[in-house]
Amino acid sequence: MHKIFYLVIFSFLFVAACNEDEPMNTESEVPVIKADSFYDVMVDEDITYADGLSHDPVSDTNVAMPQKIDVYHPNNTSTNRPVFLFIHGGGFQGGTKTKPEIIEMANYFASRGWVFASVDYRTTSDLGNTFTGIAPQQWIDFTLQNGTTPSDAKTSIAMYAAQRDAKAALRWLVANASTYNINTDYITVGGASAGAITTITLGISDQEDFRDEISITEDPTLVTANLGETYKVRSMVEFWGSNVKIDLYGSVYGVDRYDENDPELLIAHGTLDPAVLFSEATELDSIYNSLGIYHEVYPLEGEGHGAWSAEVDGLGLFDLSFEFLVERQNLTIE
Repeated sequence: MHKIFYLVIFSFLFVAACNEDEPMNTESEVPVIKADSFYDVMVDEDITYADGLSHDPVSDTNVAMPQKIDVYHPNNTSTNRPVFLFIHGGGFQGGTKTKPEIIEMANYFASRGWVFASVDYRTTSDLGNTFTGIAPQQWIDFTLQNGTTPSDAKTSIAMYAAQRDAKAALRWLVANASTYNINTDYITVGGASAGAITTITLGISDQEDFRDEISITEDPTLVTANLGETYKVRSMVEFWGSNVKIDLYGSVYGVDRYDENDPELLIAHGTLDPAVLFSEATELDSIYNSLGIYHEVYPLEGEGHGAWSAEVDGLGLFDLSFEFLVERQNLTIE
């Protein structure tokens, strides 16, 4: 059985490794952030960032479904803010952008000066039995030929739709950078579980991947997805994820998207995770070592899946992420 479908099955059960590269520099002005919680946090909730095709439960027709994003931003006068897009987990079966741990993380970063966006996306619960415009035929055919069950095949299609949505959300943030005073040279993408899988794929895939395989004729909702915007992910933060989706894309289309220009990466993963095995973290570690890209791997000793409360040397996941981003993005800290 292909590794990609092996991982799909198990993902539904709901130190540091690096080279000596110097932190990246940028030509734009470096954002200033606070060392501790400082600003009041403002939240813009349930903004539609794009539409996506979804299933009409009373027929076999696909209909446009608004996709939503929550934007947390500091109540300050800064015109130069880094941005952190976070993608929730849920095995591509469900999940929500308002998971309590994500809201806590959003307030942690926004109160220190980031714009933090939490995004919803399409899952299997939004799919019926008609996939035209939701996933390309080549992806569907590969899935049906290699999937072990109809449920696994449907999950694979949801993985594709989720990736299209995540890319649309990031393009929406770029399109609205002036509204939130975002410096687009400082883009971080993060996620947990299925969201971490989507994070890795978002950072490593090319701009056109998960965008151009379907035409606007097949999916008219693409006109809402800010297709003219481009972005460059600078850092990725992934909790208990894997590279299963980017590898699946490579298998479907016969391409290898890994290269030395991929974003820097922080991994936190439970060593006893039964859903997404810790070996997935070590595989990503090996890939990044081979490419010579700076990354940090934090084994969460004795932890299983969804170890939000885990600590490493007295630091929680938010603090680890904060230190990684400040150091590697050369942010100015007050």
